[in-house]
Amino acid sequence: MVTVTKKYQVTIPKKVREDSDIEAGDDIIFLKLKDGYTIVKAEDIIREGVELCKDIDMTISETKKGLGKDLI
Repeated sequence: MVTVTKKYQVTIPKKVREDSDIEAGDDIIFLKLKDGYTIVKAEDIIREGVELCKDIDMTISETKKGLGKDLI
């Protein structure tokens, strides 16, 4: 449990910081989920996005061909 200060600040418990590999100066994001929120490091979200987009040109081409729309 953590307490919110008058300035709406909280201290992230040590166990949560360690489990999430959060260090002083890291940017974090609060992601809204169906049943609440989760905390993730911004760099982890960016890294995942880059990985997902790595082959996007190939994927778009394959999708267009797969749909029978040779628009390339």
